[in-house]
Amino acid sequence: MDDEQKKREEQDDVLITGAFQHLLDTYSISRHRQKVDIITKAYNFARQAHKGVRRLSGEPYILHPIAVAQIACEEVGLGSTSICAALLHDVVEDTDYTTEDIENIFGAKIAQIVDGLTKISGGIFGEQASAQAENFKKLLLTMSDDIRVILIKICDRLHNMRTLASQPASKQYKIAGETLYLYAPLANRLGLNKIKTELEDLSFKYEHPDEYTAIEKKLASTQESRHELFDLFTSPIEQALDNMGIKYVIKERVKSPYSIWNKMHNKHVSFEEIYDILAVRIIFTPKHREDEINECFNIYVAISQIYKSHPDRLRDWLNHPKANGYQALHVTLMSKQGRWIEVQIRSDRMDEIAEQGFAAHWKYKEGGEIEFTEDEGELNEWLHTIKEILDDPQPDAMDFLDAIKLNLFASEIFVFTPKGEIKTMPAGCTALDFAFSIHTFLGSHCIGAKVNHKLVPLSHKLQSGDQVEIITSKSQHVQASWINFVSTAKAKAKIQAILRRDGREIQKQGEEQLRSFFTVNDIEYTTTAIDQLAVFHNVPKREDFLRGVGEKTIILGEKDIDELTGRRKETTGKGWRKFVPFFKTGKNKKTEEQGSSNLMVVDDKLNRKKPIFITDSNISQYKFMHCCHPIPGDDVLGFIDNKKQIEIHNRACPVAARLKSSFGNRILDAKWEMNKTLFFDATVQIKGIDHIGLLNEVTNVISRQMNVNIHTVNITCDDDIFDGKFEIRVHDREDVRLLIDNLKKISGLQEVSQIM
Repeated sequence: MDDEQKKREEQDDVLITGAFQHLLDTYSISRHRQKVDIITKAYNFARQAHKGVRRLSGEPYILHPIAVAQIACEEVGLGSTSICAALLHDVVEDTDYTTEDIENIFGAKIAQIVDGLTKISGGIFGEQASAQAENFKKLLLTMSDDIRVILIKICDRLHNMRTLASQPASKQYKIAGETLYLYAPLANRLGLNKIKTELEDLSFKYEHPDEYTAIEKKLASTQESRHELFDLFTSPIEQALDNMGIKYVIKERVKSPYSIWNKMHNKHVSFEEIYDILAVRIIFTPKHREDEINECFNIYVAISQIYKSHPDRLRDWLNHPKANGYQALHVTLMSKQGRWIEVQIRSDRMDEIAEQGFAAHWKYKEGGEIEFTEDEGELNEWLHTIKEILDDPQPDAMDFLDAIKLNLFASEIFVFTPKGEIKTMPAGCTALDFAFSIHTFLGSHCIGAKVNHKLVPLSHKLQSGDQVEIITSKSQHVQASWINFVSTAKAKAKIQAILRRDGREIQKQGEEQLRSFFTVNDIEYTTTAIDQLAVFHNVPKREDFLRGVGEKTIILGEKDIDELTGRRKETTGKGWRKFVPFFKTGKNKKTEEQGSSNLMVVDDKLNRKKPIFITDSNISQYKFMHCCHPIPGDDVLGFIDNKKQIEIHNRACPVAARLKSSFGNRILDAKWEMNKTLFFDATVQIKGIDHIGLLNEVTNVISRQMNVNIHTVNITCDDDIFDGKFEIRVHDREDVRLLIDNLKKISGLQEVSQIM
């Protein structure tokens, strides 16, 4: 046994030493000042600290920090400080060493970054609170001081995703969901395009393995035809660029599996109907660095003489880069084969920034070690926005998370002030968003705006190129309805802060009214009783309930007393059937009342790592949520709600996405084991050109050919365009797929898709 142990340790040693040497080799060819000594010191310290610890995969734990440091160095382009912090990022969290120890040995800067990467102890939040959201908030707090914190965290997340196979399925859904919800948008916002794509694809692979494999196979089977199209399309372009004497490479860019699936999912189209799978990327080395923008346009002029360009699809990110620093010229051209193909024109510098993000900016500056200076305008502007949100402490980390997400996802438009200054705003923003982006006072007293010299309301959505002048009045006050149409995180945070301040007085009045109501009815005034009434009135937060009482939107009465004293009459509602949307309402009240108590209540004995199986006999124990309407055959997961009951969600459901990224410890792996005995509701939408007998053909396929029961039909016909919605009852998702395939064979039908 000793010999076996010794042999294993020797193998581990070779593995670890090799991984660290590879890191040093990568670092030695970078442009950073060579500080090998401190990196070696950090490696030796981390190796000693994690000695004897292994990951779930069985490999020595130290390989994980080395891999994170490797990604930080090779794929993000960070220097020695970041590499050291990456090597040490789990030491404080997983060992007895403290942040003070790190500071004494490696200095304040490395210690600060390591501290930012250290999770807050999960136990202090309790089951109901979101430890994930709190940790993310802490991460961003540190990030606003040093961007390297989030860059290393993204490297850490990328390695965790690459090695996710060793985790149980419930943990996979939690990590993949959190990655898709937060880390991929963050990577995108920081310009780490390559990493963003890999994070999305890996999340997709673990959440929807069958669909991922299917798209991968289709991409492989169409590879040859894509290559052929690429060669035919680029051949005359190469000739033109050679004649111009330009040093260049032309790359074939294939859409990622996740973005293909996303498009199929959102636009209800098949793989074959997606025409922008192939794009062409021209990367050139400019003759003179200062002329690279002009050279981009020269290339565009040359290729637009070969192919006709799409008039509405020219994207100029050269003169106005994206907020993440991305620069390129995108043009869509019509190929000789009758296909629209997007061509991306960028210099070698722009390409590197597109792949590595902000870290690549410093490569083109003189000097060695990356210094995060204040002249990176766009990045600092974004960080400033985050700081503003952080300065206004949100009572709930989840609200904060949602606010940040607003900032992450939005694409940009360019808006001009009355003096002609340009401001970058998120697409879909309103005049009120613009007012708050300039100053809180301007936003809170805004009564309207002039857009291109025309008077518009606060809710007017801005377009790229608009010139906006804000009109204010001292008598104007912030309205609660404003929340409904602002779209930026800053505006939302400021409105909520002002409303909270105004609402505290109303809340106090509500408290006094509630106190006197409790006293009159001889009921003890406790937080539990208040929470009970809040749940009874369907208000999620205690503060909102008290405010409702103060505003008199919630009127207290007999029913509230019954609720608190337990005299509430049992309702004879649908019982468990309301949680299972595919069952018809029966008339047997006794069965229904029994069913309502049939819902499973989770206890501490439940092994959350093991999957739950949904069968014909136990289906009544689970809540099937209306937000995504899951049916057998869907990729699903379980979520333990506040009542310890299990909700079933589709894994792609937006509600589930939020749950995965916030309450990952309450996520369960769920699997179907159904026997095609129960019927579920599904809705199929069809569109096409109307002709006599079309409806008859459609109903024949559904009812006779497929033997599917039609529940309701909704049909409209406008200018010979047929649009129909059919609610049907099926056993599982496979029934829906077969039905759609058969409907597509009907002449005249252009689109057939499943809505829910």
